[in-house]
Amino acid sequence: MRHWVETWRRAGKELEEIRRREIGETDTREAIRQLFGSVVSFRNFPAPPTSGLVEQQRWFAKLRR
Repeated sequence: MRHWVETWRRAGKELEEIRRREIGETDTREAIRQLFGSVVSFRNFPAPPTSGLVEQQRWFAKLRR
């Protein structure tokens, strides 16, 4: 049983590294094209000026009041 636990512990670390590397190498536009068939509709929209975190914090501040 200990052998299996140690095997999965090592495998988990290696799998996490593979996952992180694959996420970093992913081409988002290509992934969207594969999922939805086209990225044409996304090209016309400029990138948002913020990630939305500022707006989220504004909502949290309103809820605190």
